[in-house]
Amino acid sequence: MGAQLRLLRRRIRSVRSTAKITRAQELIASSRIVKAQQRMQAAMPYEREITRAVTGVVSNTASVDHPLTVAKEQPARAAVLILSSDRGFAGGFNANVLREAEALRGLLESRGVTPTPYVVGRKGIAWHSFRGREMGGQWAGFSDNPSYSHAKEIAEALIQAFSAEDGVDEIHIVSTGFVSMLTQEVRVNRILPLEVEETTEAPDTPLPYFEFEPEAGAVLDSLLPRYVESRIFSALLQSAASEHAARRRAMKSATDNANELIRVFTQQMNQARQAEITQEISEIVGGANALADAAAGKE
Repeated sequence: MGAQLRLLRRRIRSVRSTAKITRAQELIASSRIVKAQQRMQAAMPYEREITRAVTGVVSNTASVDHPLTVAKEQPARAAVLILSSDRGFAGGFNANVLREAEALRGLLESRGVTPTPYVVGRKGIAWHSFRGREMGGQWAGFSDNPSYSHAKEIAEALIQAFSAEDGVDEIHIVSTGFVSMLTQEVRVNRILPLEVEETTEAPDTPLPYFEFEPEAGAVLDSLLPRYVESRIFSALLQSAASEHAARRRAMKSATDNANELIRVFTQQMNQARQAEITQEISEIVGGANALADAAAGKE
């Protein structure tokens, strides 16, 4: 009985240590997610304005014939930018992203398009390396705190691959969008080539009118890379906020489970201790009765 009590005490100490770690991780993620949300909100005006600028240039041009806006009739290769995390303890964050990336891979291959992964985050890099998947590019070390320079570096690699003579024909992003503290959803977006749609509906806000000098193509040459950078930067910020939210939720669940285990082990320990006390009392009473019977027999 004493061995069982010692075992339960060791388990309780071990689970309490784990609960302290998970609780600390939960508090850290809670503090970081606020900053991540603030950065995400601060980047939205720039993305919105550069999108309006690109839309205004395309709308005020009679014919749009730019390499970044013209889709090939029979694309052969596609770049897939996958945004994963550098660290674990984030629940199903990485599994959901990689599952959606695999679904996109199957869809592209069914169309006869060969996908080339470009991976952000150590978890995604390790997943592809373990399976022997060749990657067009890989970046790590900033998944939870990205900067615009990181987005610029990724965008330059993707645009270079897109502009090369034997490069990719499409660029897709698989990332996690931040909806709320409790909800994050995996999104798949094609960022290149741009989808130009003709419509007669008036926009919500008036589009800017541009006079091009020397021509609209030169303006697009300058605007479209910035547009791609802003889209990637926005995806990185959304993914970072989603990572912190997923880690907070996972660590809270782990802490709750640890506390439940402590309650169960404490109950079992109390029952074992009560049984041990009952056994000791029974042995004392039995011994006293035996002594009383022995003394009565001598008389």
